Amino acid sequence: MSNAENDARLACSRLSIDLGALAHNWTYLASKAAKAECAAAIKGDGYGTGLAKAAEALFSAGCRTFFTAVPEEGLEARKAAPEARVFVLGGLLPDTAKRYHEAGLIPVLNCVAEIRDWAAYCASVGTPLPAAIHLDTGMNRMGLTLDEAKAVSADTNLLGRFEPVLMMSHLYCGGDPNTAVSERQLQRFKEITALFPDVPRSLANSAGIFLGPDYHFELVRPGISLYGGAAMDDGDNPMKPVATAEARILMLRDGFKGETIGYGASQTLTRDSRIAILGIGYADGYHRLAGTGGREGTASAWINGHTVPLMGRVSMDLIAVDVTDVPEANCKRGDWVEMFGPHISVDEVAAKAQTIGYELLTGLGRRYRRSYINAPQDAATN
Repeated sequence: MSNAENDARLACSRLSIDLGALAHNWTYLASKAAKAECAAAIKGDGYGTGLAKAAEALFSAGCRTFFTAVPEEGLEARKAAPEARVFVLGGLLPDTAKRYHEAGLIPVLNCVAEIRDWAAYCASVGTPLPAAIHLDTGMNRMGLTLDEAKAVSADTNLLGRFEPVLMMSHLYCGGDPNTAVSERQLQRFKEITALFPDVPRSLANSAGIFLGPDYHFELVRPGISLYGGAAMDDGDNPMKPVATAEARILMLRDGFKGETIGYGASQTLTRDSRIAILGIGYADGYHRLAGTGGREGTASAWINGHTVPLMGRVSMDLIAVDVTDVPEANCKRGDWVEMFGPHISVDEVAAKAQTIGYELLTGLGRRYRRSYINAPQDAATN
């Protein structure tokens, strides 16, 4: 037996990333976006799946534009997909324009100061380099206000020094299809982008794609939906799960009615119980509030065809689950237990932990033994 096989036997937790599912999700979203280009957000280490592997799979599926959060992610994306466009959402820090240029990164300019810095650098090298301009349509986070956009659009000397290749804003209530907030944002986005005719526009994140074609414009940039998470607050999630987190059963033990389990004695057994102890905890990014102590009840795990509830509090390295009703043949020491994946959705676990699927995925710990499956063939033709 090889060292790699022996090391696999040592793993107490493992994470399987289905690159075929990732590619499928991008293709599905691209079809929903119809005439708009479908880009991909790969920030947060590809939402926890591994930025380089995600970029390679998405490029193979046909994606040609990526969005990262910080320059370091952008550099990694350039290596993984050298022929793609790579935007950096975090903007342009002082004295970094030269490095962006050398690396072939496209900054998303979030304020007037950044626009001036990029324009000045482009003038110094005599090349109108590309950049995106971020517009604030009500989130009060990043981007130009309406008045700032009017001033920039009127300054032909400033705009003439670089090439605006995208006008973008970000939906902040897009998951609720009934809210009037997104409609107000849409109208504000149209108002501001009219100041910059002929520049491609992007408003839709994952949720925006599902809000319909009015939100698609020339480019959509899905994130959470690519990785299997739910973009909309209600309704079925049509996306395939990409990440499957599993833990080993380290031991089985008996507990008796009236006894407590775990830190803080947060759960008292109401019956004699069979308990499985799993090798995973909050050090692996599995949130503490998914166990008892949260307001939403405990999350569940999946063991060889059986759904079982967590027992007691999630600790740093260990979780207990109730396997009283699972046949012994289906629950043995060393068996793998799904914490989230195709049978237990990441959003279901997140809801029990009073958080969102984004946080579970991007917070996956380093102890998982990672594997990548179903890598798509490079079917793209251009």
